[in-house]
Amino acid sequence: MVAFVALLTTLVAAGFFLLSRQKAVLVSNGDLASLHSRPGYHGFYSFLWVMLFGAAALLAFANLSLHPALALAVAVIAGIASSLNIGVDTRARNKSEKIVTGILFACAGVAVLTTIGIVLSLVFETFNFFESINWRVDKFLFGPRWSPLSGLQNGVIDPDRVGIMPLLLGTAMITGIAMLIATPIGLFAAIYLSEFASLRLRGWIKPMMEVLAGIPTVVYGFFAAITVAPLLRDTGGLFGVNVASESALAAGIVIGIMIIPSISSLADDVINSVPQSLRDGSYALGATRAETVRQVVLPAALPGIFSALLLGVSRAVGETMVVVMAAGQGANLTANPLEAVTTVTVQIVMLITGDTDASTAAGPAFSLAFTLFCLTLVLNILAMRFVRKYREIYE
Repeated sequence: MVAFVALLTTLVAAGFFLLSRQKAVLVSNGDLASLHSRPGYHGFYSFLWVMLFGAAALLAFANLSLHPALALAVAVIAGIASSLNIGVDTRARNKSEKIVTGILFACAGVAVLTTIGIVLSLVFETFNFFESINWRVDKFLFGPRWSPLSGLQNGVIDPDRVGIMPLLLGTAMITGIAMLIATPIGLFAAIYLSEFASLRLRGWIKPMMEVLAGIPTVVYGFFAAITVAPLLRDTGGLFGVNVASESALAAGIVIGIMIIPSISSLADDVINSVPQSLRDGSYALGATRAETVRQVVLPAALPGIFSALLLGVSRAVGETMVVVMAAGQGANLTANPLEAVTTVTVQIVMLITGDTDASTAAGPAFSLAFTLFCLTLVLNILAMRFVRKYREIYE
């Protein structure tokens, strides 16, 4: 019903747009130059009035049985009121621009308020969680065991079971393996596409690489669980190395493959943005193409390349599906990439979607989310300082 009313309101607004535009033409007596605003602005002003008042009425009368009819009536009244004020000196353009500016400001405010709300919810829930474990922050940050929902006594969480060190180590291990795979392949691919490949070959290779970015993560998870993990296990068995069926190595390799397009595409754009005059100057001094890339292009594009790598790190840290299917869900404190591990994001999902009461699971889940938020915030601040320090501005 709401969608139908919204459609009718849009049709009414379109009708008043045409009506107000035509009325502005009639008011001018054929001399459009006498109007303060073009006829289209008069129509657009009526359109905005109908849409805004109709949406406001639809929300205000949502609890009434006749709210669709009331919303349409308010929209029609708004359209009539706006059309009655059309005159030669009516500043329809100024009024329309003010309304649009207000809408844009409201949208920006929603984004800001949403961010503030998310942060405050994380802070309050984390505060309650630490209060429930008697502020044993040392146990939380450096504890070797993570099983907050096991051994509950009257809903009270044992501080000895909330150590996130296994989760942080697992996240760092999988992310490190993924970046070791994605960084050289993604950067070398970007360098080749931007500096060495012909336009025809680039037109073939880059879209094929972009296909990797469109594959759902669950497909990567199946690929890791069915193909990569058994391959690593069987290969390790040939050399007498015990590789678990679910390992950090399998998850890291597949995540690395998954984030190659992100790093390659952004790095390619950054390298292409380096002014051609720098390359021409290097060639004029007798440098080869490889020397120009190594000594001129890459240093000039370093801040952007660093941003591309940071994007890859963020995707690797936030990946959940591949880790669940290829690395396991158990919090195992180990530095061996051949064993099963888990990450912070996987544990957040397990806590929220588990069978335990939501009020009990919310504390550990939000505390993990707040920890991850702080880590990524620090990482972004360091990255911004690096980019500002080494950024080069060209005329």
